Amino acid sequence: MPPEAVTEHWGSEDARKQAAYLGMWVFIATEVLLFAGLFTAYGVYRSVYPEAFRAAQLTMEVGLGTLNTFLLVTSSIVVALAVHAVRGNRPGLGGALLLLAALLGVVFLVVKGVEYAHHVKEGGLPGDAYRFTEVPRVGASLFFTLYYLLTGFHALHVTVGVSVLTVLGVRSASGTFGPAYATPVELGGMYWHLVDVIWLFVYPILYLS
Repeated sequence: MPPEAVTEHWGSEDARKQAAYLGMWVFIATEVLLFAGLFTAYGVYRSVYPEAFRAAQLTMEVGLGTLNTFLLVTSSIVVALAVHAVRGNRPGLGGALLLLAALLGVVFLVVKGVEYAHHVKEGGLPGDAYRFTEVPRVGASLFFTLYYLLTGFHALHVTVGVSVLTVLGVRSASGTFGPAYATPVELGGMYWHLVDVIWLFVYPILYLS
């Protein structure tokens, strides 16, 4: 639907933008609640099995986790630059930056896949499938269950974000967006920043604390 038709439907450009932003903020709130529940579960079980959780945490590959943190933070900066470029009537540059951010997201997923493969090989699996002999089963299997839940849900969000950024990047490069119509890019940027912020909580909880 062209911007003019959307604006006519809502009555004004300001009303359209306010509705779009309100919808995104509501969506972000639901995502925060989802991960808040998982973080709470992690905190509760860690208080019950502190030694087992700490022992399991020491098996995490901090180097790969740190690399992924760098990738997401960098991609978030790139998305912010893309939004600025589109607002500044440089949709071609904005599209290229969005596609670059999507590529960084893909690299993040590849790195996470490599890390998963290492855990599977060692036996660091969730629940009853746990068979990592170096760390006691009691408590450690719960750590890995929560690890896969947290990182798995996050990886799903990254996958969605990569798809959104790719579509926005292609459309921006074709001239669809600009100073008069940048809301989709802005909302896509908000979603990607959410993905980045969530990882900034997941990373220290699983790898550093």
